[in-house]
Amino acid sequence: MQPILTVSVALALLASLACAAGETTQWTTEQAWGWYKKQPWIAGFNYVPSSACNTTEFWSAETFDEKTMDRELGWAQGLGFNSCRVFVQYLVWKNDPEGLKKRLDRFLSIADGHGISTTVVLFDDCAFGDPPQTEPYLGKQRDPIPGMIGPSWTPSPGLKAVTDKNAWPDLEKYVKDVVGAFGKDKRVLMWDLYNEPGNTGMGNKSLPLVEATFAWARQANPTQPLTMSPWGAPAEISNRMLELSDIVSFHFYGNYDGLRGMIARYKGYRRPAINTEWMARLQGSKWETDLPLFKKEAVGCYCWGLVNGRGQFQFAWFHKRGTPEPKVWFHDLFHQDGTPYDPAEHEAIRKTTADKTVNWAAADYSQVQTKPR
Repeated sequence: MQPILTVSVALALLASLACAAGETTQWTTEQAWGWYKKQPWIAGFNYVPSSACNTTEFWSAETFDEKTMDRELGWAQGLGFNSCRVFVQYLVWKNDPEGLKKRLDRFLSIADGHGISTTVVLFDDCAFGDPPQTEPYLGKQRDPIPGMIGPSWTPSPGLKAVTDKNAWPDLEKYVKDVVGAFGKDKRVLMWDLYNEPGNTGMGNKSLPLVEATFAWARQANPTQPLTMSPWGAPAEISNRMLELSDIVSFHFYGNYDGLRGMIARYKGYRRPAINTEWMARLQGSKWETDLPLFKKEAVGCYCWGLVNGRGQFQFAWFHKRGTPEPKVWFHDLFHQDGTPYDPAEHEAIRKTTADKTVNWAAADYSQVQTKPR
């Protein structure tokens, strides 16, 4: 008669077998908090250089714009930001793996030189424009369409590859190559592996790649946490992302009361919570109220946008081709010449980011009574 294993012994055995196979498992809650409490309060921004219309222009050798990056990240440093979130393009890696890694290394150095860590995104289902571009391509990119947000944006790896298992061996190589190269690099804060899976009408068709991406990244054994951010996808995808993430992350574009509710919801998972996309003025977001809330609640945050440019993030998702320049920008903080969009916002940001010490007692996650379903 075989001995009956207790649940704890069985889990320990599974973990040891995974380690023996060279694979890591999801961080324990204790590991996640051990990492998070070593960080200052994370006050960050999503970054695309103003000279780039999409991630292909961002990372291609011909258009990789170090001078602009250095200048703009300096402006971010002046506002007190200490982290950025950037999207990497699979197709650029596939065309030139070593070149892509050299350019990513260079970007990390530029950001680090300004006291800014980097959160790296590898996949993305978002496509914008009229018509939307659902597949990335090399060479000259479509010029921005006046009046629209992100009108030249393309997904990574492209929506066809998401469900084409014949393409997956290359996707696996990409994840393992990039995470393997930078998985112990102190300039990388965390890996936000897949942005908004299920967007652009993909729905649950993206779920298998969500799960595979976590597995591939864990096999590269990074020292940084892995995460994916619920954003409004079908429940199956959102729940699975939360189940697999080392730290909880989420997107929210809305007003103060809505943000308070979202923070309470995601703190209910009892893991560190970080918002990786927020700040849309026309949706009710306000720097003077929302940024202090994130800090008070010990929730890191990344606004969308920094310097207005070829991404055209002054327009909203609902703006159509030919929309006139809006009086109120949707995203972004600077004009391309470095002047503030709103000096009062800059003052509010500097006031909040001046001290990034976290009052853990005041932001006690244990005060959240129930885990959300």
